[in-house]
Parts: sequence; C-alpha cells; structure tokens
Amino acid sequence: MIDQQAVLLTMIGMGVVTFLPRLLPLWLFSSRDLPPVVVSWLRYVPVAVLAAMLLPSLVMPEGQVDVSSGNLFLWAALPVFLVAWKTRNLYAPVIVGMVLVAGIRLLA
Repeated sequence: MIDQQAVLLTMIGMGVVTFLPRLLPLWLFSSRDLPPVVVSWLRYVPVAVLAAMLLPSLVMPEGQVDVSSGNLFLWAALPVFLVAWKTRNLYAPVIVGMVLVAGIRLLA
C-alpha cells in the first residue's frame, strides 16, 4: 500500500517545482526595467515555443516526415497561418483550421 504521507509530499514537491520557475522571474524582474532588446526578444518566445510544439505534428503526422499532397494537416495549416498573421486573433485561426480539416475530410 502506498504511504499517504509520501503521496502528499510528492504532490507538494511537484507543485513547488512547477511553481518556482514561474514565480522566480517575476520576483527578480518585476521591479526592474529590462533593456529594450530583451523585451523585444521575449515577445518572440511564445511564437517560438508554439512553433516547436506544432511543427512535428504538421510534418510528421504518422511518425515519419510527410510533406506530400496527402498530408491534410500541413496543407490546412498554410491558410491558418495566414489568418493568424492577418487577424492576430486567437479564435479565428482555430475556427478556420477546424472548418478546413472538417471540410476536406467531408469532401475526400
């Protein structure tokens, strides 16, 4: 049987390990002005992280590189990127992507 105290300590430890990396930068940099070049660089971090998470699923949908015309997700992503870039909206690209994938699957 699993010790309840060990489970509780594990949960607390996981919470601390998850929370501290987010809290420490706020504590360290909240009262300081960052150089403009750092602020400019930090604006690209979310886009880079999203691209790093998204690219493998677009070019490797079945676990192998597939940039052929049969890769539905890669082709649907192209207009979605355009919509995201033009609208700068969170919901528009999601809706366009869902409609495109559903429409292509319905027609194919």
